[in-house]
Amino acid sequence: MQTVGRWIAAPSARSEENENQVTSPTLIPILGDQLTRTLASLKGMTKDASVILMMEVWEEATYVRHHKQKIALIFSAMRHFAAELREAGWTVDYVKLDDPDNAGSFTGEVARAVERHAPERVRVTEAGEWRVQQAMEEWADKFACEVEILPDDRFLYSHAEFREWAEDRKHLTMEHFYRMMRRKTGLLMDGEKPAGGEWNYDSENREKLDGDLFVPKRPRFEPDAITEEVLTLVEDRFGDHFGDLRPFEWPVTSTEAEKAADAFFTERLECFGPYQDAMVHGSDDLYHSMLSTSINIGLLDPLKLCERAEEAYREGRAPLNSVEGFIRQIIGWREYVRGFYWHEMPGLAEANELEATRDLPEFFWTGETDMRCLADCVRSTRSNAHAHHIQRLMVLGNFCLLAGIDPRQVADWFLVVYADAFEWVELPNVAAMILYADGGRLATKPYAASGNYITKMSDYCGECRYSVSKKTGEGACPFNPLYWHFMDRHRERLSSNHRIGRIYATWDRMGADKQRDYLDSAERFLDALTPASKGWARAED
Repeated sequence: MQTVGRWIAAPSARSEENENQVTSPTLIPILGDQLTRTLASLKGMTKDASVILMMEVWEEATYVRHHKQKIALIFSAMRHFAAELREAGWTVDYVKLDDPDNAGSFTGEVARAVERHAPERVRVTEAGEWRVQQAMEEWADKFACEVEILPDDRFLYSHAEFREWAEDRKHLTMEHFYRMMRRKTGLLMDGEKPAGGEWNYDSENREKLDGDLFVPKRPRFEPDAITEEVLTLVEDRFGDHFGDLRPFEWPVTSTEAEKAADAFFTERLECFGPYQDAMVHGSDDLYHSMLSTSINIGLLDPLKLCERAEEAYREGRAPLNSVEGFIRQIIGWREYVRGFYWHEMPGLAEANELEATRDLPEFFWTGETDMRCLADCVRSTRSNAHAHHIQRLMVLGNFCLLAGIDPRQVADWFLVVYADAFEWVELPNVAAMILYADGGRLATKPYAASGNYITKMSDYCGECRYSVSKKTGEGACPFNPLYWHFMDRHRERLSSNHRIGRIYATWDRMGADKQRDYLDSAERFLDALTPASKGWARAED
């Protein structure tokens, strides 16, 4: 395989008769998050009449300055997938990033491929992200051939189905959606009733992890020659991007991803449920599946993973609370946020209901803060391009919510730093779930918490410079005054919320002096924050 340039992998020799019949092939672009052999645009196609186009383009690697491991993961997985297709007999036109003629964008590369192959049509599976889909929908006017855009049937619920479900609902409550999806799929259903008699076992999934409990290590995959070539490329071209590039140990093929799934179901699913919200300093994986990257780029089938989880429960190999929690994350949350994203775009990208305008602090990029919980989450993020969902929501996200950080800057940060982050899943989680920027269309309340939550679910607080038991003043955990500062400044908007409105009775009982102490402590902390330097997330900043 050449290092620079365009890679066209021809299939096995065709008969002269077939050559005479095929004059104009179908061009099938496959994007970096569509690495699935059963992709809609491949179904029903014959190898002799198709050319698959795969493209590494500068625009996608840099529209935000993605974590180095994220770029390496996608490029390596793309190259491995192209090799698999080639071995299966497909013609693969692969454009590498350093091809001197690379146009730098999907549209530009499809245009060049149309010139090379003179296809009868371009057949593509819809994009996962709004901006890419908008570009795709312009192709029919740009190219002198038919353009066919197919629904992505790797998801269980279509855009049209979600729109119908969401119509006339003031709040798009995920729990209602999740129950409907359980009925639709039959997962964890005993006839018309949920297995075990309850739909949701989240209340059983909030245990703090005992430091003596054994946690198996997840599988790690050594880079092969293809991945090493990509790592060299990323270091050369994206060396100034955020994050550590090595060690790089993500699965980059479906075979490796299946091995990672096997290890999760065998070694960690049993304890996943009780400890999925737990946080331990320096322990980055715990019992989490670590499969989201493989799912989101197409190496694993999410429904099959859910079926494997249910099988483990039915066979007595995993408890119901663990299995239900895992399945809820996929057919509940994953399907829901994808539908929510497309239903709310493009407005969701600019939503800022709480009028948050503060700049993201510099320590989100450097990790240099005395807040031990935040420092550890940024360390894991920098080292692994990963932090688990409670670290993202209740430490990093909670801080941004309480401090009033600009939603655009927070969303850019999350999109940059996590290997599993694509806008369709990242933006609803950040703008709506974390920051309440949509005004409560997704979440029924802001997920605001003081230091009490963090000490309850982690071991972060014990050795922190700040005292979680101290509420205000020098040495107090900043989450404590920030919590009440947030509640006070949004009282007009939040006091009528049935889930948190009663909190204001507690605030009112404190008295003016204690309230002022909380507010002054929070304001001193916020005033001392150093804003992030420009250009970390987007080059134009």
